[in-house]
Amino acid sequence: MRQLLLLLITILPLACAAQPQAKGDSVSTPPTTRADTLSLLFVGDLMQHQAQIDAARTPSGGYDYSPCFALVEDDVRRADWAVANLEVTLAGKPYKGYPAFSAPDEFLAAIHEAGFDVLVTANNHSLDRGRKGLERTIQLLDSLRMPHAGTYASATSRAARYPLLLEKKGIRVGLLNYTYGTNGLAVSPPNVVNYIDTALIARDIAACQAMRPDVIIACMHWGVEYQSNPSREQKRLADWLLEKGVDHIIGSHPHVAQPIEVRTDSLTRKKHLVVYSLGNYISNMSARNTDGGLTVRMYLVKDSVSTRLVASDYSLVWTARPAQTGEKNYQLIPIDAPLDSIRSAPIDSLPQAARDSLKLFAKTTRALLEKYNQGIRERLPQQ
Repeated sequence: MRQLLLLLITILPLACAAQPQAKGDSVSTPPTTRADTLSLLFVGDLMQHQAQIDAARTPSGGYDYSPCFALVEDDVRRADWAVANLEVTLAGKPYKGYPAFSAPDEFLAAIHEAGFDVLVTANNHSLDRGRKGLERTIQLLDSLRMPHAGTYASATSRAARYPLLLEKKGIRVGLLNYTYGTNGLAVSPPNVVNYIDTALIARDIAACQAMRPDVIIACMHWGVEYQSNPSREQKRLADWLLEKGVDHIIGSHPHVAQPIEVRTDSLTRKKHLVVYSLGNYISNMSARNTDGGLTVRMYLVKDSVSTRLVASDYSLVWTARPAQTGEKNYQLIPIDAPLDSIRSAPIDSLPQAARDSLKLFAKTTRALLEKYNQGIRERLPQQ
């Protein structure tokens, strides 16, 4: 059924009124000092390959992930809502990496401590450890009181908790989450995974609209791995989602960054953020363009008429691996300067080979985004 529905997406003639802005026409500078502005931050895949698990192990037998997020946590904590894709299960021991992920509980604790508020869990690794993995992951998220969306212990639980409604500063955000598949693994009843199914999504959008959110954001696990441009199916599904009433779209799965569009509705002039892929956030991937990703921010303001996207931006982040740095653990390093002046204490302290890898990621990713982005710019210190 899902294959048929995806085929229909490919052939249906969709005509979305929202069109990308001109390349140089970016949304305004972030109004970070305004008390009425709701800020949301999105990052890509939180992964745990075996080398990451081994690197985090302590002499006492526990796991310490605090070094991983030390340089990014201030930025994460500044957001009113910080959202990430949890692309592992928390199924307990034995802890394993690819292809059937089960991360230590301490990984989730570090994610929470770093300032992430919400995790989406519908992705192709949701069922890596079957029913136990899905349910235990949910239990641990609930134990930390972290809102989440995408997978559920039962249809009853899904009906009670989905769509996810987030509220701060008087702005209500409806959050949706879907995945293209689960690596061929079937869901064990009564568990539920949100798959990309246009009939299901249409019902969920209607249910979300009935909750009277100010904006609806869909987090989509879609696309083709390692492809730097969105597929035809991604573009057509994005058009369909906007046509059905979704306001903004955040994508993941390809493990590389893909372009970003800020579209402006030709009738209402309302702006829609479409991020095709955030890429990896933290992982052990080392193939070209997979060793980093994007941090995307959006800023919403509500008035008596509507809730508007008043600004958006993005920045680059790179994962430093112990094999490159000689350090014990992995570390996320923000890249917040132009290539000709990339200098900061953590970057300057990297061995030359690691600095070269960071600069290569920055160069290729920036070249892609500068060529294809529409209506959004990278956030740099002078901004």
